Amino acid sequence: MSHFQSWRVAIFGRAALVFLCVGYVAEAAPGFSCSQYALMAQSASQSKRDTQSRQQKLANPLNDLLDEAQRDIDANNFEAALAPLQKFIAEKPEVPFAHFQLGYAYTALKRGDEARAEYERTIALDPKMPEAYLNLGILLLDKQEYVAAVTPLSKAVDLLPAQSRPRSLLAVAQERSGDQEAAARSFEGVLHLDPNDLTANQYLGELDLRRNKPAEAEARFRHALEIRPDAPEALQGLAKSLDAQNKPEAVDAYRKYLAVMPGDAGARARLIHLLVNAQDYDAALAELDRADDGKPPSLDSLRLRADIQIGQKKFADAIVTLQQAIALAPRDAQLVGGLGRVYLQKRDFASAEKELKAALQIDRNNVMYWKDLSSTYYLSGNYPATLATLDVIAKMEPPNSGAWFIRALCYDKLRQFKPALEAYEKFLAMEQGKMSDQIWQAQQRSKVLKHMLEEKR
Repeated sequence: MSHFQSWRVAIFGRAALVFLCVGYVAEAAPGFSCSQYALMAQSASQSKRDTQSRQQKLANPLNDLLDEAQRDIDANNFEAALAPLQKFIAEKPEVPFAHFQLGYAYTALKRGDEARAEYERTIALDPKMPEAYLNLGILLLDKQEYVAAVTPLSKAVDLLPAQSRPRSLLAVAQERSGDQEAAARSFEGVLHLDPNDLTANQYLGELDLRRNKPAEAEARFRHALEIRPDAPEALQGLAKSLDAQNKPEAVDAYRKYLAVMPGDAGARARLIHLLVNAQDYDAALAELDRADDGKPPSLDSLRLRADIQIGQKKFADAIVTLQQAIALAPRDAQLVGGLGRVYLQKRDFASAEKELKAALQIDRNNVMYWKDLSSTYYLSGNYPATLATLDVIAKMEPPNSGAWFIRALCYDKLRQFKPALEAYEKFLAMEQGKMSDQIWQAQQRSKVLKHMLEEKR
């Protein structure tokens, strides 16, 4: 999944809510930001009113301590806020607001264990303060204690049923805990409250992709892009969903994603593959040149370049590229076998034989290399070697009609007329009811061979 950005922590201040940006990165659902989360709890809660009422009844010296702490917090001088809050709590340990503010200061100072203890004390004193559950849940998310974060965030959702952000945070905790079904339900709840929630649309789109529902994913990602047209996760998700449906628009979607995230090598490689499959070789090569610009080509890049050059029928260039790749991976049978096949295309049979035999030394059970080798022998006129290679292939898979036709031609060339006739007849039996030049040739040659064999009797 994509990365989270920073999250706002909703903090319950003395006269108003104040917010602290806590950096949190997790590979889960995309789209959280400080500015989004700052809207989390701006409406006054019952807990806030109760706390303010209690504060008004406190003696002035204690209120002065809270005022001092608040000024320090407003000035982001969180270390200085600790002493007055601790003094207040020493006198009035039953006031949840003071514990909450102290937890807030500890959070800002990245003293997570102490912050957690203060939020838990706040909840024990005031079980209906949603901000305490929220901050505790976010703190646990920040510590990557995802399972533990589910409980306080679930409570925050219960206390703030009309707000979407607690559900988003809960969904994150559930997803990172491995409960994808619960996360999906939570994000569906988010969309019920706010259909334009970017994170929920993107997460559910990713979930649809994982569930092999690319059409549904496409709709989710298109809606996400209506909300934020340059959202990288939505652009990537749309490209993937179109790709999964084999839609030609996937090419343009990948290009738009790469315009925003040009460093995504995997997405660029996928775009190049799509261009190659569409036989748009010039565009594929341009993308590959862009990816390789200013750096030595990687093994994967050389593979792609060779594929493109082969598609363009630039076999000489492909040979050079494959030789470069083999220098990086000399035991890669696919590269060596591929080089043999390119030599075969160029009708350089000696070089093709050499490379294909080398590939079989690495991967002796690869039937494709044996088939290419048999073609090499046949086209070079080495009929005994062709037959021997066909015998090896026949042990690996049943001969098809094409194999019988080549076998018949080899026997015929070697003037072994009886096995040639048998091979022609097996070919014709497998191709019964079809029409082709090979069938006509086999029929005519069979007649001649039968006549020749009958004359020898």
